[in-house]
Amino acid sequence: MSVAQPHPLLEIRNLEKVYQLNSGLLQRIARQPPLSLRAVDKVTFSVKAGETLGLIGESGCGKSTLARTVLRLHEPTGGSITFDGTDITKLPQKDMTALRRRMQIIFQDPYASLNPRKSVEDIVGLPLALHGLAHRREIRDRVVAMLESVGLKTAHLGRFPHQFSGGQRQRIGIARALILNPSFVVCDEPVSALDVSVQAQIIALLESLKRELGLTYLFISHDIGVIGHVSDRIAVMYLGDIVEIGPARELLREPKHPYTKALLSAVPQIDAGAKRERVKLTGDLPSPLAPPPGCKFHTRCPFAVDRCRRQVPALRNVGSDRTAACHLVDAA
Repeated sequence: MSVAQPHPLLEIRNLEKVYQLNSGLLQRIARQPPLSLRAVDKVTFSVKAGETLGLIGESGCGKSTLARTVLRLHEPTGGSITFDGTDITKLPQKDMTALRRRMQIIFQDPYASLNPRKSVEDIVGLPLALHGLAHRREIRDRVVAMLESVGLKTAHLGRFPHQFSGGQRQRIGIARALILNPSFVVCDEPVSALDVSVQAQIIALLESLKRELGLTYLFISHDIGVIGHVSDRIAVMYLGDIVEIGPARELLREPKHPYTKALLSAVPQIDAGAKRERVKLTGDLPSPLAPPPGCKFHTRCPFAVDRCRRQVPALRNVGSDRTAACHLVDAA
C-alpha cells in the first residue's frame, strides 16, 4: 500500500535519452547525415513512496536505458527528474554522490555485476567504505546483518562469486544495493537470468524487504506474469515511449492500449475453458534508428487507421488513475 505524502518520491517529466551514433571525426569528414538513436522519448511518469511501479515491454524498447537515466548513470538529453521534491536533472556530481545513498539498483546479471576478484565481505561492504559511513569493524558487522536479512550466512563472507549459485549471487547483489539503507531501488530484470523456482524465492525476498524497510521499487521485466505479481501500478513501454499506465489489477483485467492487449493475449492460460481475445502482431519491432511516423505501434497494430499513421497520440487520462496513448482507446 502506498504511503501518503504531498508529492511523489520520483517524478519524471518529458525525459529523453538520445545517442549520437555518427559523431566521430571520420563521419564528419565523410559528411554523413547525423544519425540519432532516441532510446527514451519524452517519457513522463511518477512513483509514489512505498509503491512498486512495474515497467514492462519487449527487449530493446528502452526499459533499462530509462532506469539508468532516472538514476543518472546515463545523463539525460532532455526533460526533468525530481526525487523527493528536488530536481536532480543537472545536480553536480558531488551532490549526486551523496544522493546515491538513497537511490540504488539491482542488476539483471547476478554474475557480471559482481567483481570476481572480491570476496562477499568486500563486495557488500564497498558502498559503506566509499561513502565513509563506517569503520572496518563496523562494516563487517553491518555486512553480516545484511547477509542474514537476504538469506545468506556469516560463513559466506570470505567466499567469491564463482562459489555461489545464480540465486545466491543475486542475493549478494541485493545485499549490496540495500547496505546503504536506500529509499528507492531500481530492480532491473532481477530474476530474468534465474531458474523459475529460484525466481519465486527472489521475488518473495524482494517483497519481504520492501515491507520491512519501507522501500519503493521501479521493477523492470519483460515477463508480464512477474510484473503483475509484484506491482501496485504498471507502465507499458514500446520503442522508447510509455503507452499505458494504470493500477496493476485494472490494467491486467482491462487493458486499454492494443500493445498491452497483445502482451496479455500472448500469455499461456492454464484454464482450458477460459477464453481471451487473441491480438496478433504482424511484423518485427521497428528500428529505433528510424521509428515510424505517427503512432510508433501502427506498423504492427491490427486496429490502426489513417490517423494513427499521421498523428502521434498523447498520453491522456482514460479512467481513474489510468492513462494511455492511443487514438482509438475511446472507440475500443
